[in-house]
Amino acid sequence: MTTAMTAPITSADRLRPRRSCLAVPGSNPRFLEKAQQLPADQVFLDLEDACAPLVKPSARQLIVDALNDGDWGGKIRVVRVNDWTTHWTYRDVITVVEGAGANLDCLMLPKVADAGQVEKTAGLPVGRIGIEAQIENARGLMNVDAIAAASPRLETIIFGPADFMASINMKSLVVGEQPPGYPADAYHYILMRILIAARAHDLQAIDGPYLQIRNTDGFREVAGRAAALGYDGKWVLHPDQIAAANEVFSPSQQDYDHAELILDAYDWCTSAAGGAKGSAMLGDEMIDEASRKMALVIAAKGRAAGMQRTSVFEPSGE
Repeated sequence: MTTAMTAPITSADRLRPRRSCLAVPGSNPRFLEKAQQLPADQVFLDLEDACAPLVKPSARQLIVDALNDGDWGGKIRVVRVNDWTTHWTYRDVITVVEGAGANLDCLMLPKVADAGQVEKTAGLPVGRIGIEAQIENARGLMNVDAIAAASPRLETIIFGPADFMASINMKSLVVGEQPPGYPADAYHYILMRILIAARAHDLQAIDGPYLQIRNTDGFREVAGRAAALGYDGKWVLHPDQIAAANEVFSPSQQDYDHAELILDAYDWCTSAAGGAKGSAMLGDEMIDEASRKMALVIAAKGRAAGMQRTSVFEPSGE
C-alpha cells in the first residue's frame, strides 16, 4: 500500500463538487481516454453493470493503467466495484487499490443493503480513499440511516433508480420518468429519505442516471427536481448531459451574488463596527443567523463551481 493513502478523509473531501458524475465503462479504452478531457466534476470507472462478465478481469487492469497514466485534470476519480454478493468484488478492490490507490479518490459500492456491506469493504488500512454507497433496493432504503453511519470513509449516498424500480415492482420501463397512472412524484419519498440520511451524517447526496441520453430537456427536468430538494449532483451517461448537470446543480449568478451579500452583511452587522446586532436589513430583507446558514449553502456551491461574484457589499451606515 502506498504512503499516499495515509492522509485521512476530511470534511473538505465530502464537500468536493459532484454536480456531474460521469459513468465510464472500465472495459472501453477509448471511453477511458475520452473521459479525461470532459468537464465532469467526477468520473466513475465502472466494473459493474457496464462490464460484461467475461471482460471484468481485464477491465481492472485497464482502469489501473488509466488512473496511473491518465491526466484527469482535478476530477474526482472513482471506481465502481461489483456488489459484495458477487465473486468479483474482492479482486476488484485488491487490484484497483493496490495498483492505483495513490490516484484513486473513492470506491463506489453498488446495491448496498445494510451497514455490514460497507464495513466489510471499509476493512482497508486507514487512509484517504473514500466510499460512495448506492441505494438500489427496498432493503437498502430501509437501512439507509445505518448505511450512512457505517464508516468514516463514506462521502456520498447515491440513488440507483433502475434496480430500485425493479425491486419495488414499479410500473415503468423508463428509468427516471414517472410511472404511468400515478398523479404525483413517485420518487419524492425515496429521494428525501436518502437526502435526510446523507445530511444527518454530513454526506453528499447524488441522484442516479437518466437513460434517455438524447433527451436533454427531460434530463434537465429530472435533475431540476433533485437539485430543488438539495441534491449535490447527478449521474451523467453521455457527454451531452454534463453541461446540463453542471448548470442545474450550480446556483444562478443572481442567487450566488445574493448569498455572498447576505454573508457580508451579516458579518458587518454582528461586528463592533456594524453595531454588534443580531439582525439587520439588506435592502428590504431582514437577515439573521438563519439567513447566514442558508446563504452559506448557496455560496459554498457557487465557490465550488468556480463562480465569481459580480456584486460588492456596501455598509448602509445605519
